[in-house]
Amino acid sequence: MEKYDITGMSCAACSARVEKAVSKLDGIESCSVNLLTNSMTIEGAVSPEIVVQAVSDAGYGASLHDADAAPKDNTEIKEDSQNKEYGKLKVRLYTSIAFLMILMYFSMGYTMFGFPLPGYFTENPITVGILQMLLTGIIMVINQKFFISGIKGLMHRSPNMDTLVSIGSFAAFAYSTVALLVMAQYHDAHSAHVFLHELYFESAAMVLTLITVGKLLESKAKGKTTNALKSLMKLAPQTAVLLKDGQAVTVPVEQVKKGDLFAVRPGESIPVDGIVCKGISSVDESALTGESLPVDKESGDTVSAGTINQSGYLECEAQRVGVDTTLSQIIQVVNDAASSKAPIAKIADKVSGVFVPIVLCIAAVTLIVWMILGAEFGYALARAISVLVISCPCALGLATPVAIMVGSGVGAKNGILFKTATALEVTGKVKTIALDKTGTITLGQPRVTDIVCSDMPNQKELLETAASLEQNSEHPLAKAIMQYAEEQKIAFVHTDSFEALAGNGVTAAVGKDILRGGNRQLIKNETDIAQNMLQRADELAQEGKTPLFFAKNDRFLGMIAVADVIKEDSAQAIAELKKMGMKVIMLTGDNSKTAAAIGKLAGVDEVIADVLPGDKEQVIRKLQQEGRVIMVGDGINDAPALTRADIGIAVGSGTDIAMDSADIVLMKSRLTDVASAIKLSRSVIRNIKENLGWAFGYNIIGIPLAAGVFTSLLNWSLNPMFGAAAMSLSSVLVVSNALRLNFIKLYHNKQEEQKEINTMELKKTIKIKGMMCSHCEAKVKGMLEEMPEVASAEVSHKKANAVVTLTSDVQDDAFKTVIEAGGYTFLGVENADQKKGFSLFGKK
Repeated sequence: MEKYDITGMSCAACSARVEKAVSKLDGIESCSVNLLTNSMTIEGAVSPEIVVQAVSDAGYGASLHDADAAPKDNTEIKEDSQNKEYGKLKVRLYTSIAFLMILMYFSMGYTMFGFPLPGYFTENPITVGILQMLLTGIIMVINQKFFISGIKGLMHRSPNMDTLVSIGSFAAFAYSTVALLVMAQYHDAHSAHVFLHELYFESAAMVLTLITVGKLLESKAKGKTTNALKSLMKLAPQTAVLLKDGQAVTVPVEQVKKGDLFAVRPGESIPVDGIVCKGISSVDESALTGESLPVDKESGDTVSAGTINQSGYLECEAQRVGVDTTLSQIIQVVNDAASSKAPIAKIADKVSGVFVPIVLCIAAVTLIVWMILGAEFGYALARAISVLVISCPCALGLATPVAIMVGSGVGAKNGILFKTATALEVTGKVKTIALDKTGTITLGQPRVTDIVCSDMPNQKELLETAASLEQNSEHPLAKAIMQYAEEQKIAFVHTDSFEALAGNGVTAAVGKDILRGGNRQLIKNETDIAQNMLQRADELAQEGKTPLFFAKNDRFLGMIAVADVIKEDSAQAIAELKKMGMKVIMLTGDNSKTAAAIGKLAGVDEVIADVLPGDKEQVIRKLQQEGRVIMVGDGINDAPALTRADIGIAVGSGTDIAMDSADIVLMKSRLTDVASAIKLSRSVIRNIKENLGWAFGYNIIGIPLAAGVFTSLLNWSLNPMFGAAAMSLSSVLVVSNALRLNFIKLYHNKQEEQKEINTMELKKTIKIKGMMCSHCEAKVKGMLEEMPEVASAEVSHKKANAVVTLTSDVQDDAFKTVIEAGGYTFLGVENADQKKGFSLFGKK
């Protein structure tokens, strides 16, 4: 994929023209032009020279994007360019307003309201007209960019917004000039004064000025869409303190190379990604991950560019510099997402490609029809000019990219990185989500949960035996036992004849003693295990734990249960996903019993167990037969499934391969961020639909209004000046609406959220038969509220049910006993949230 910077575009028609011109080239597989970022991305084997020439032939400029420069540098260059353009717009606007105020005094103040003028002007009205023409001409020269761009578009057969503005303004100026020449034939002041009302110089000037106002406001608002990106760029320090020959040397950060040793004092930003070699400190990583709590760092830990060293002095070795740092990659991902195009934008793109020619035709038809209907030429021309200046292709072109830019920035600010606009759009539409168990739902680090000794109190011997056995094993379960032994300060001895028995366990010798550890079958073959111990082992397995059996010689010592612990936020995150209408599925290689136990604790809808690492992709393929699927994972073996899924989400603690395969990366490795990503996606799509609705609706209503369609029906007509004002504000409203995404709350107050979840879980609906009237309702309500667990009851004989709010759970049989004791028929109980479909974010 190659990226190009495009110049000269002013509206959606321009971007559509560039996209069409490049897409025609042989070898181009796909082409996407972004009006907001003035960029183009293409896929295909075409030389840059041919692409640049095609863009040039279409009437615009193009240059290959500098891929070697840091994203920060490219964005800063673009921002400097935008600032200069904004400065030029301000100068144009202020100068235009100065001359426009004088023009309006002569054209409307004197002509319509009788404002005073020197006697020379009142005696020679022709001089008033000439002055208006000169002032309008000055304003047209000041805003000549509209005419240059508009004429260039016509010459290349690609008319754009500037074409509409320039034609409308010039038509008003030309008509007024002709009228002024006719006016010169009248020698008496009264007749000439009456003819002043036929001049439209102020409309020509006002249209240009108001469009410039809109351009200025639009430029300002568009600049705010990149605020999140700018805040990320400001994180990177400009200098680094390198340690050379025992001396601290301050150098520009660009000079830091991999392997260099650098120092970071308290309060300073870390310049590049590295590994701590010396020192202990706390580092604020909130800017990259959104996590508010600082992270402790010591020797061997990694640090990232842009994070802030809070307390201690650190010496680190540079690992990733320049464009390879985590910060630079985040900036690049946000840039790429903003430059890509969402599928929802296709409708607007198709309309934009033919919008301006259609508007030109409508304006011509408007002029002809009004002339046929007997209207004066000036009136008919005013209607045609209104059609030209009210039409706004810009709003169509900006509707999608501004929302994508803001949404991507909000996600990055909260540690959620959307790689493409497509990912940002599709995520909110998916209804099925598959979660890998290990490392996603669980910590991915097995821990000792239970120690069960045989009849004799020999816990110390059990732990010493287990630690001595497992010290030479590389198995994850063995590491969990060793970690626990170290925490408990258990001494273990050196063993001989260590042997790992594939799929069963390990054996080793300590002097004449033979130590064994592993599964039930291994130990049962060597010694007897009491029935109560076997029963306890089954109970542990049903809880999702793995019981490991240990024996010394022919004596059974006991069991140590090990389990992969569920993350603290997993159950809450899954509950939130379900309340958002998602079907949550857990994928795991565990046996069905263990998987079912973990799935129950996590609260998933479905568990797919015994899935081999290589089979996850096939499972996702099968799930896709029922609809779109999101896959969340972190490991190398998740990469094929992440690629196969409609949307792949990689958690930040995962492997680089998983992150490369994913469409979304969660920097915080927190499952609750999956729900936040879906919520953000839904908000962005809703915002885009609002923008498109406004853009289409504005033009659908505005163009007929400007053409005078409602004149005979409602006596509505539109002055060209008001049409220009409406056009100016339309794009500003689209951008401003997108900026509202900055205020979206991705995370709820935890106490309120937990309270709502608890309330949802403690509401039940009881189906009752036999209630006939309000007296029955009162009777049932009284009976139910007498139950100690019932806080309140809402009874309806029409709906034949009672919705009860509980302080603690109640068995269905208890409800049945109470209902039937009152003489009614109990039909069953269902959860109120299942019936009504409530969600943390509103009704489904």
